[in-house]
Amino acid sequence: MAAETGIPALDTVLVWGGAVSLGAGLLTLGWRLVRGLVRLGRRVEHVMDDWQGEEARPGVAARPGVMERMAGLEGRMGGVEEDLRRIRHELYPNSGESLRDAVDLANHRLALLCPEEPTGRPGTGVPEGDRRGDNRPEPGDADGWAPDVTSGDTSGDNPGDAGGQ
Repeated sequence: MAAETGIPALDTVLVWGGAVSLGAGLLTLGWRLVRGLVRLGRRVEHVMDDWQGEEARPGVAARPGVMERMAGLEGRMGGVEEDLRRIRHELYPNSGESLRDAVDLANHRLALLCPEEPTGRPGTGVPEGDRRGDNRPEPGDADGWAPDVTSGDTSGDNPGDAGGQ
């Protein structure tokens, strides 16, 4: 379909105007594509520099690469593994030299010294109705069991004394 205006000079100008517009659009598209590829290339270059590291240059310190940093992390992890091994040794019953073994032995000896717990909740040493750390009497507190023992008491003292005075 030929669409002509009937004026040959105007038809020529319109054809050339369309060609110039198409050329400008293609150039703009090409420019944007090249500019995007250049930006992508710079980012890839930055990633590669970070991966490989960079040498020191005037005013800028050297940066180690990823593999060099990984080797440093592996070296430091050996120390953490040794610390974890020592902690694990202390937390579980084993040779009798661990902290757990010492606590178990102290609990066993304490159970031999105090075979009967006072009345109240088993395992707590706190009378029913009382709470740990509760020092003042309140309504509902249990009466009756309150140890009259001070740091100066001995096994032969009388209950209620003031510590061997």
